[in-house]
Amino acid sequence: MRAGSPAARAGAFVAVALALFCVQLDFFALNLALPGIAEELGVTVSAAQWTLSSYMLAIGCFFVIGGRVGDVFGRRGTLLAGTALFTAGSVGCALAPGLGPLVAARIAQGVGAAFVFPVAVAVITNTFPERTRAKALGAVFGVANIGTALGPFVGGGFTEGPGWRWIFWLMVPLSLLSVLTALVYVPDSRDPSASRELDLLGCALLVSSLASLTLAVERGDAWGWNSTRVLVLFAVAVVAGGLFLVRERLARHPLIDLRLFRNVPYVLVTGMGSLSNMGYGVTVFLSTLYLQGVRGLSPLLAGTVFLAPALLVALSGPLGARLAPHMRPTAVMALAGACAGTGMYALTQVTAWWLYVPVFAWCGLGLGLGWTFSSVATQQIVAPARAGEASGVLLTFLVTLGAIALAGAAAGISAMTPQRSPEEAYDVILRLGGLVVLTAAVAVTAVRHRPGVRGGHGRRVDPAGAGRSAT
Repeated sequence: MRAGSPAARAGAFVAVALALFCVQLDFFALNLALPGIAEELGVTVSAAQWTLSSYMLAIGCFFVIGGRVGDVFGRRGTLLAGTALFTAGSVGCALAPGLGPLVAARIAQGVGAAFVFPVAVAVITNTFPERTRAKALGAVFGVANIGTALGPFVGGGFTEGPGWRWIFWLMVPLSLLSVLTALVYVPDSRDPSASRELDLLGCALLVSSLASLTLAVERGDAWGWNSTRVLVLFAVAVVAGGLFLVRERLARHPLIDLRLFRNVPYVLVTGMGSLSNMGYGVTVFLSTLYLQGVRGLSPLLAGTVFLAPALLVALSGPLGARLAPHMRPTAVMALAGACAGTGMYALTQVTAWWLYVPVFAWCGLGLGLGWTFSSVATQQIVAPARAGEASGVLLTFLVTLGAIALAGAAAGISAMTPQRSPEEAYDVILRLGGLVVLTAAVAVTAVRHRPGVRGGHGRRVDPAGAGRSAT
């Protein structure tokens, strides 16, 4: 299929949108299914939590690798391989006879998703012309965010109905359709300047560091933050991370060009997007506990309440695309942070349903715009040849810091109860999170007005931080 043709653009859009829809739906559907998984497999809910932890561990560790593999060896093949592995993992999850096989299949799903997400963004970037690229990315994330919106509802509904395994069976035909569409329509693209070599030592060090860090923060509350296991994992994360940075400075063909972090707009977008994703994860987590533990709603009813904010999360993708031609990426991110921060704080002040639901929806709009538009903005301020790498780095920050935020929220709840009621503990964490996001939005606004900080609106910034005209 000829790159840039109408058929290639339409096919790439369908393949990428379907793949991302499945990844997002899978990510957000399983939270409400944990009690059902634990009951059927005869394990504790704490043990069943590994189905979430293992997925997050795998996806966080391989984002950068997936993005760089696509840049170096071809994005079409990487997208196909990632989606196929995600599909196989979904079948494995649906058929898993016990917790061990289920966790293994979830790891396969996570690795597949880690290859799909950054490469999917790069496929759209390199298939659509610059004048329609932001609109296409916004529409893709709009479809993907429908998966985010439906996730809690599907998870709760299947758990109460035919069973949690149907969450994974639903993924299989949709993922297969994505594979077939990509096979026929998606053109190949890659970084023409990159050597056909992958920094394997850098990959190993990065995975070791991220895996140790993610595992430590995921299990720290259960194992004890002062336990030997957790302290050793943190030590491994620090040592491996330091060695990775040394390796990337010395390698002939590094996995990550560290000059990327001289690109100030990219750093601002990545920071604000990461905070938005952290806020989204914490808000969903605390609201789930509040709706079921304090309000006493069933998983299905709790999932129904989530439809309001999730709908605005889905709309945040197209909204970002509409804002992109008129505002610089950093300005959109600051606006998203202001909306998200006020929503998180206001959520702790209301209890009446007639006000709680719309405030929850406002919060979802700001947080959704923040972490969704960060991927769109990255493609506006980084050269297309390095789109996969930049997207992979961004997504690694989003997922890893999201895991740290969730662990911090869980630890905060444990520390504050039983001295305070659970509802009071939830409110304290949400208020603190809202203030952090608001402060970051103010900081982004201040920094983006400094001389020399530019990006977007016809100007592209390459990974080394040196701007050049996009035209």
